[in-house]
Amino acid sequence: MTRRYEQLSAEERGVVMAMKLQGSSARAIARALLRAPSTVTRELRRNGYRAEGEVCPMGRPRVAGGYNAVRAGVRARRVRRLAQPARKLHHRGPLWRTVRSMLEQHWSPEQIAAELKREHPDQPALQASHETIYTAIYAMPRGTLRKELVALLRQGRAARRPRTRGVDRRGSLQDMVSIHMRPPEANDRLLPGHWEGDLIIGAGNRSAVGTLVCRKTLFVMLVKMDGATAVHALKGYEQAFSPLDEALRKTLTYDQGKEMALHKKLAESTGLKIYFADPHSPWQRGICENINGLIRQYLPKGTDLSVHSQRQLDHIAWSLNTRPRKTLGWHTPAQVFFEHCFEHKIDVQPVVALGL
Repeated sequence: MTRRYEQLSAEERGVVMAMKLQGSSARAIARALLRAPSTVTRELRRNGYRAEGEVCPMGRPRVAGGYNAVRAGVRARRVRRLAQPARKLHHRGPLWRTVRSMLEQHWSPEQIAAELKREHPDQPALQASHETIYTAIYAMPRGTLRKELVALLRQGRAARRPRTRGVDRRGSLQDMVSIHMRPPEANDRLLPGHWEGDLIIGAGNRSAVGTLVCRKTLFVMLVKMDGATAVHALKGYEQAFSPLDEALRKTLTYDQGKEMALHKKLAESTGLKIYFADPHSPWQRGICENINGLIRQYLPKGTDLSVHSQRQLDHIAWSLNTRPRKTLGWHTPAQVFFEHCFEHKIDVQPVVALGL
């Protein structure tokens, strides 16, 4: 078994100094401290002790044969600091500028680490793990700069205060088809065209943005809603799906939110087959729930979402669609989506291709 060496404490160094002044041997000191004799011997040699008859180096005070507990402690702390490796991601280094630029584009540390490794596969000095990036951010002294950097992370706030939400006055659902009736091709995520949806609610339930995510490619579409009612959701989702080829309008999986009260009309106008998750089961739409977390970087909770135009929402969606994703082998959703469309000869309207 490998023995772990622990440096002497200040109290133990005081005992070493006192016992040497009394003429005790290294073995006697070791027995008193319950330490190995070699530990005491190293401590003495490293800090200027010389046996009687040995000549001390110039400048060494002849206290306990050259050993001084206070000076030995100072030296040990200095050596420990010098032994620590320099931080790879220093805030004044060139790699940090690259990392910060990506953080400002709302890339996660894990996405940044993967991109650096992809761009510089044979240059470890130009790579940084996601843990290194997190450490570089949180090791900064408290202040404005650290606060700005933490805010760029997905979970930027240390704690959340519960907010009072407005009363939900939207309609009710009828004639739902359960998610358990969804076909295997949608469950297995083999082809694009199978979507998950959700509604992001603004302050007081007075504004909303629709979220649509392709289960296969993670391609995102954001839909501006004029309100949070079923009528607004129907109009918004019809406009979102209308530019898509029929091959990209297969199924939609949604929760039992009341904005989908007119789901039968949406299915009729778009050709989608709509399936509903079980109540209180967000994991059944885990892809959309995860995307909503990313979207909240751009659309914080408790804010008025009506101030964002459809063009602005398209830019946010395009930013998400051009981020590399771990589950896609660090390809972007846009790359995977359009490659599948090209491979299966599916027509893609420019409004979708450009994210505008």
